[in-house]
Order: sequence, then structure tokens, then C-alpha cells
Amino acid sequence: MNHAIFEKNSLILLIGILIVVSIGGIVEIAPLFLLQSTIEKVQGMRPYSPLELAGRDIYLREGCYNCHSQMIRSLRDEVERYGHYSLAAESMYDHPFQWGSKRTGPDLARVGGKYSDSWHVDHMNNPRAVVPASIMPGYPYLGQRPLDYANVADRMSALRLVGVPYSDEMIANAKADVEAQIAPDSKGAKDVLARYPKAQVRKFDGDTRPDAVPTELDAVIAYLQMLGTLVDFSKYDASGPNLR
Repeated sequence: MNHAIFEKNSLILLIGILIVVSIGGIVEIAPLFLLQSTIEKVQGMRPYSPLELAGRDIYLREGCYNCHSQMIRSLRDEVERYGHYSLAAESMYDHPFQWGSKRTGPDLARVGGKYSDSWHVDHMNNPRAVVPASIMPGYPYLGQRPLDYANVADRMSALRLVGVPYSDEMIANAKADVEAQIAPDSKGAKDVLARYPKAQVRKFDGDTRPDAVPTELDAVIAYLQMLGTLVDFSKYDASGPNLR
């Protein structure tokens, strides 16, 4: 038999497996480097603002991704429940991305703007106050902890090394932009909006005292409130990578 040599010699079998797997991998992966539409260039996508980035880091730190995905599949039941299916471009600046299908809680790809800031505050403090059947643990300490953003510029610089298009101006103003995004009446608020279109500028945790400092809850809610809000799907053409 022609395959007897493989059955009798494990080293040759191993080499054969590696060759077959390598060929299969090349056939599947190589075309992706030649397709310009692998990741669509979608109007509206931008890097996270420093406050949103800090919120995302806390989201990862607290393990929120273990129960919540950020990937709506193109299945009818998912689209009807969560909204437009997820685009690859929406995760192009995520390191790591938040895809997945395990959902102890609902998918959060389109959660931005779905609930008010006060709802998120109550939900983080005591989830069952707004969702009686929730099994999510509470995170009341987020509103009590001042946000540590001393190294946010360094984190942005590190992300730029892997392709996130943070400019020198964005990095230089990172700490000031964190403070300005929770102060809508400040001089820097307009600069935040200019650097990060569609960013939301307000005190997210509800503490509107003039001397209020950014909290971890501010950052997490700022991150959640922007999810799924950057792309205008009324203008997105699902048949191709461009906008109508």
C-alpha cells in the first residue's frame, strides 16, 4: 500500500502532516493579504479617546469579556436583538479584540446610547436594581476610585507601535483630554471633540461637583457609551466596503 511508509514511520508521518497543514494554511490565509476588503475602510472609525481607552482597560481588568461578547453575527435572531452585524473595521483598533459567542450577559457591540449614564451607574453599583434577574456582580468601588491616568500617554504610544493611528498631538494631550472629556464647559472640551469625533463630553458617573475628578466609573461608562456609535449604518452599504 502507498501509505504503508507513513504508518510504519512516525517521523515521516509527522513531516507529511506538517506539509499538508502548511499547504492548507497557505491556501486559507494567503488570499487575505490580497483582498483590500478584508477589513473595510468604514467612515467614522477612529481610535479610542484617552478616557475611553482607560475605560476599556478597566473593562478588561475586571474580566467583563468573560460574560459579554462584542460581535454580532449576521444571523437574523442576532441582528433583530442587537442591531447591525459587526464589521471587522469596528475592531481594527482593539488590542485584544472582544469578539466571541459566549454570552452569560448580552452582547455589548451596540450598547452605546442604549441606556442613560444614570442607568449604567445603577447597573454597576447593583445590577439587580435595574435588571432583577441579573447574575452580574456589582462594581460599586469603580465610582469610589479616582482614575489613574498618569501613564495613558505611554499606553497610547505602545498602541501606535502596533498600528493604532494616534498622532503626536493626541499623545501629547492625552492627560489633558481625560480631564476635559468629563468637563463639558472646559476650554479643552472642544479640542477633545476635534481630535475624537463623536466623543461624548460630560461627567459620566453623575458627580457634577466643580472639583470632581475622573473616576474609574467615568472611564468605563465613557467606553460603553461609545460602543457601536461611530459608524452610521444608515449610510453603510453592506454589499461592499464603501459608504453610499
